[in-house]
Amino acid sequence: MREYKNFINGEWTSAQSGEVFVNHNPADIREAVASYAKGGRADALAAVDAAKAAFPAWRDTTAPARGRILSAAANILASRRDELAELLTREEGKTKTEAGMEVGRTVDIFRFMAGLSYTIGGQVMPHDLPNNMLFTKREPLGVVALITPWNFPIALPAWKLAPALVSGNAVVLKPASQAPSMALELARAFAEAGLPKGVLNVVVGSGREVGDALATHPDVAALSFTGSHAVGRGIYQQLAPRMARAQMEMGGKNPTIVLADADLDYAARLVAAASFGQTGQVCTATSRAIVEAKVADAFTEKLVEKARAFKVGNGLHAGITMGPAVNASELKGNLDYVRIAQEEGAELCWGGQRLDGAEHEHGHFMTPAVLAKVKPNARIAQEEVFGPVLGVITAGDFDEAIAIANGIEYGLSASIITRDINKAMRYTDRIEAGVVKINQVSTGLALQVPFGGVKHSSSNSFKEQGATAIDFYTRVKSVYLDYSA
Repeated sequence: MREYKNFINGEWTSAQSGEVFVNHNPADIREAVASYAKGGRADALAAVDAAKAAFPAWRDTTAPARGRILSAAANILASRRDELAELLTREEGKTKTEAGMEVGRTVDIFRFMAGLSYTIGGQVMPHDLPNNMLFTKREPLGVVALITPWNFPIALPAWKLAPALVSGNAVVLKPASQAPSMALELARAFAEAGLPKGVLNVVVGSGREVGDALATHPDVAALSFTGSHAVGRGIYQQLAPRMARAQMEMGGKNPTIVLADADLDYAARLVAAASFGQTGQVCTATSRAIVEAKVADAFTEKLVEKARAFKVGNGLHAGITMGPAVNASELKGNLDYVRIAQEEGAELCWGGQRLDGAEHEHGHFMTPAVLAKVKPNARIAQEEVFGPVLGVITAGDFDEAIAIANGIEYGLSASIITRDINKAMRYTDRIEAGVVKINQVSTGLALQVPFGGVKHSSSNSFKEQGATAIDFYTRVKSVYLDYSA
């Protein structure tokens, strides 16, 4: 079992309360993965103080010099990819293949932002008077707080941390207590890469104590959060009284529309991958398949075949394609939604069962669930489940399918599978989502383009990822220069 402390002002520190907690492997709860210092309000305040003290020197460091540290950290992480992937799997539960891809994605994010460091600046614009200049410059905000979830425990901190650091901010990161080892390993890599003390601080603890302390601290200039709508909305309200900058990404209920002209084998493969990959614990996962009526039965049969093919088990074992739910609470929630869906009239075509025999006895395992005859207003069609539970909804035609897809409070990712380019392009115009996929899985994001949702999926302000990620972590100053004097 590994032992971790919080990372404050460049030092590994015990919680001021002296409390610790232990996380266990969701595939085998008999295995203790790591112990953690349980931080609280006092630790969060110490982290903010350290970041505030470190900010001026880091702000004055050139962007390319900051980028070189990101690049060095990327190389360190790349050299430890297999080790980190195994630890990630043991703590969060996803398969070793999925974990390795996530670590690789993290390396790419830091390298991308390191390269971007040579472009961070402003613009020169023509003045209407001779011997005058107009130009802009970007400046960091100061101390920024990052609150990240457990489902992508290294990639999600990375895609917030990289633009925050390369822009010149000092950071306090609060990872989810369910899987914080990866965030602490990021801190270890940055310390080895030469990041000055205090520029990055990581405090593990509850949202009620650590999160609230960060959201209400007068020295925290901005906060970026990824998690549920309920929690994000509460944090947003905490930031509002002092008008601190907020970036909230808050879940989804993502549709994939399957039109009658689609290749149904291909459609079933994509939908199954997007619904059940990574145990469905992905904010962009497909949770609603909206299918034209004339092919709904045929598509559902093929989808069940794909669901049956998933091999559920410990993600460290060869051949496993779906790991456990991250904890007992998430598993219970998934199974409860399967039950509720049936009570509301849905037909359970396959799966949705707890696995508890032999290799599954000590883990949080279930079979992926395919539910048919789901009504658009049913709870299973409206509420985020965050597990391998898919509802199939029948639509009479293309227009009805879009109306059903848009008939929810979320708007994160949306996919369509069709051979009709006209309908595909009309879909991109009419769908209410921040990410639109055509003949692709609803999951999976390119790191070089903006990411963010609409409606209840986001605060509808600043985007994450790509070059535009810098916008949230900087302010623009306009400079007027008269050189005729």
